[in-house]
Amino acid sequence: MSMASIPVWNWKKERVGELPVPAGVFDYPYRKHLVWEVVKAHLASLRAGTHKTKVRSEVSGSGKKPFKQKGTGRARQGGSRPPIHRHGGTVHGPVPRSYAQSVSVKEKKNALKAVLSKRLAEERILVIDRLEVSTTKTKDLVAAVGSLGLEGKTLFVDSRDNANFVRASKNVKSWKLVDALGVNAYDVLAHGNLVLSQQALARVVENLGGE
Repeated sequence: MSMASIPVWNWKKERVGELPVPAGVFDYPYRKHLVWEVVKAHLASLRAGTHKTKVRSEVSGSGKKPFKQKGTGRARQGGSRPPIHRHGGTVHGPVPRSYAQSVSVKEKKNALKAVLSKRLAEERILVIDRLEVSTTKTKDLVAAVGSLGLEGKTLFVDSRDNANFVRASKNVKSWKLVDALGVNAYDVLAHGNLVLSQQALARVVENLGGE
């Protein structure tokens, strides 16, 4: 398998090396429909599906006839709970359901390869030798990220055990930190920049079947 390479930087934006990556992961064709299907399934899985309305058998009220069937000149009635009455039951209302859509693991991985390749071609992937920081202060991390030339929505990929980074970054709404095994196509597309630690990149490549 042919290999591409990605430069590795430190927090001072100094180039400290180069990391070979398999073209099968970072030179994958952008299959728009596949990416759309995977992203659609991901967003559908986030829906709770807990919506519920009550039918006539579930609302409070009496089933006693309010007046006799015939002879009043009025429309017949069988109680206070039918849908035509105020506070009556709902007809054909929503019920709890799952919005999950079936997408194979292979499709998810191929979609991720496609968006990673797209970001690399756009030069919007930055690999840092280590994402560890010595402080938990948000302003210090914002300054460090700014020195890398990054602006806007950024997805950071590193271990969740990186406690300082987790704490310093959680107050910045335009940032998101995910574990290397938790990267998905939607998050990559939703963030303009992708920043990975060298270790995280290796795990992503391994998870996607790279050598």
